[in-house]
Amino acid sequence: MRTIASFIALNRFGLGAAPGEADAIGDDPRGWLSAQIQPSAPLPEALRGFRSSEAIINGILSARLESPEAQQRERRRAQEQDFDAEMLARASQMITTRAPLAERLVLFWSNHFTVSSARRQIAPAIPSFEREAIRPHVFGRFADMLLTVVQHPSMLVYLDNTYSIGPGSPAGLRHLQRNPTRTTLNENLAREVLELHTLGVHGGYTQADVIQFALALTGWTHGGVRRGDRPRHGGFQFIQRHHEPGDKTVLGQRYAEGGVDEGVQILNALARHPATAHHLATKLVRHFVADDPPEAAVEQIARVYLETDGDLGRVMQAVIDLDAAWADPLAKVKPHYDYVIAVHRAAGQGAPHRRDIVQPLRLLAHLPFTAPSPQGWGDRAADWIGPEALMIRLEWVNRFTSRLPGGVNPRAVMEQSIGAVARDVTQTWVYRAPSADAALTLLFGSPEFQRR
Repeated sequence: MRTIASFIALNRFGLGAAPGEADAIGDDPRGWLSAQIQPSAPLPEALRGFRSSEAIINGILSARLESPEAQQRERRRAQEQDFDAEMLARASQMITTRAPLAERLVLFWSNHFTVSSARRQIAPAIPSFEREAIRPHVFGRFADMLLTVVQHPSMLVYLDNTYSIGPGSPAGLRHLQRNPTRTTLNENLAREVLELHTLGVHGGYTQADVIQFALALTGWTHGGVRRGDRPRHGGFQFIQRHHEPGDKTVLGQRYAEGGVDEGVQILNALARHPATAHHLATKLVRHFVADDPPEAAVEQIARVYLETDGDLGRVMQAVIDLDAAWADPLAKVKPHYDYVIAVHRAAGQGAPHRRDIVQPLRLLAHLPFTAPSPQGWGDRAADWIGPEALMIRLEWVNRFTSRLPGGVNPRAVMEQSIGAVARDVTQTWVYRAPSADAALTLLFGSPEFQRR
């Protein structure tokens, strides 16, 4: 590892150093990162060939029409062949990639737009949600990502919009005739889009805005459930007879009745709102600079966001250009998933064995796509490092290093991974360890390796 800047580029902006990667950076870490901003990059080969979310969801819901047993069999099949297989392929891509910035941003935006496997109906399709709705847009426009996410069946199911019916719609009026006390409108998707995905909790919206936005989103569902003679499918579908008629007013802006276009227009307006720019900038600066994001850096990134109409490639370039991002090499703690990926990258063993991904993450309660709420995983040190978590990490790396083949040189691994920031005491531990396994365990357990 040549410099502290190289360490930051590989860990703060990447996923940990792989063998030879520091040499590839040379003397221009920022240029190395900038070259990875590729808005039209193709889907990585490791992720090609998996089924679409539409096919997965349609298969599960079609099997439900046969019998509960058939649906359970189809869900188990999809869990193994779609979710488990793509989850491992995703880890392999992140371990072997030589363009880690894009993978770092996939993790960031996938967490921002959390969809959790707690909803069993769509659990097997969640990796495909990330592949379809997040990955293509990490260097594109935020407005495009937002619309794709909100219209994705996984998000519509996760946040309960599939059966949200306008109380004044034809379907809603029939429901109310049968049961006058029943509420047909569901506000979850509208609320989380405002609170988590765009404006932020202090973004200036009111409960009236939530209700009006929820009314605009009525009828947004998927085609996996048969309705009349419509062909069944697992993709986005707008049901006009579920949609609340009339104009809607959100954040003081009136939207004329226009069916599905109402929600699209509101989402586009939210994507361009100054509060959204500030909310997203705060999260980006927290992720790439410090747990307590400096306000000057937040304002700078928010300004670039607004000036470029939410061009995430140019926003990311602005983050790379922040001097504050290069000031403290150990300002952030690696989340558990990042830590496991970084250990694999440093070890240089290529595609991982399933046990070495699933076992530690299950013990650490951080399996992919299992966030406990729509808020996603936290992004501060306290969210990841405590006595129990640290002990689990150390126990796992001890088992992991004991299975590595001979020939892995601990000193070389230390130099390429943390050489620029390694403390004297860490170097002494590694140099004096009784075996290569013990040296690697001490290296991977060091504070320097666990931070980014």
